[in-house]
Amino acid sequence: MPESPDESGVPGKFVRIGGVPHHIVVEGSGPVCVLTPGLGMAWFDWDAVARLLVPHRTVVRFDRPGLGLSGPAAVDPSLTGEADRIARVLDACGLNGPATVAGHSLGGFHAEAFARLHPARTAGLVLIDSSVETAARPRPASALRTGLTRIAAGVLGAVGVPYALGPPGRRAAFRLTRAGRGGDPAPYGLVRRTYSTSRPLRALLTEYATYADVAAQLVCVRGRFPLPDGLPATVLAAGTGRRWLARQRALAAKLGADFRVSASSSHLVMLDGPDEVAAAVLSVGARV
Repeated sequence: MPESPDESGVPGKFVRIGGVPHHIVVEGSGPVCVLTPGLGMAWFDWDAVARLLVPHRTVVRFDRPGLGLSGPAAVDPSLTGEADRIARVLDACGLNGPATVAGHSLGGFHAEAFARLHPARTAGLVLIDSSVETAARPRPASALRTGLTRIAAGVLGAVGVPYALGPPGRRAAFRLTRAGRGGDPAPYGLVRRTYSTSRPLRALLTEYATYADVAAQLVCVRGRFPLPDGLPATVLAAGTGRRWLARQRALAAKLGADFRVSASSSHLVMLDGPDEVAAAVLSVGARV
């Protein structure tokens, strides 16, 4: 069953992980699956998928630091840090058994890293139009880059840019990404609550600034930590172009994963094809 909402009607609870309040939503019962979103996105972007999974699974959603309703990050993002975050979220929920982990876009890096670094806790892996960087290298001056993002977010926040442009900017980005598919389905009040301060702007800019570093870290982790033998895995790609599909197919081959295509979906597959995402998660779980 869904957790009780907080005083503002938002479901979930807050748990401190590494000193940062994390917003976590746990629903349903049965085998556990974790849904981790792409860059700059929030727990409610999984709503349509979660509704389909809850009758069959214990569904865990959470906001990374700075995003959704979670507090600001204490440290810069890293691949091992994000894999460990998934483990600590599960610990905080008292869910110590194996879980199917599904990651979208940048969250695909985090989900794959969790499977490699926490093999005993991984029951299945689903990558949903995951980021793909097979030969990534870290960029120089990571600390300088993230420091500049903090300054930029602070300056923009001080002059009210996130309040004025954060929610409309998200709406515009979703309309462009989902051309002809309905834009942003999230209630505007919720978008306003979660995107109108410098906190999510800083988190988004920092994740973007460290993207190449995290991708390079995954290349190293792949070389040192194999996926568990026989791990059920699926790559679900959006039907957004021949070259992109070729990269997704190559990712599936590298991981020994099933390959599926959501032909009518944009990159935001969880919004355009929630039934296909749910089917991929349930199919992986059925093979455990």
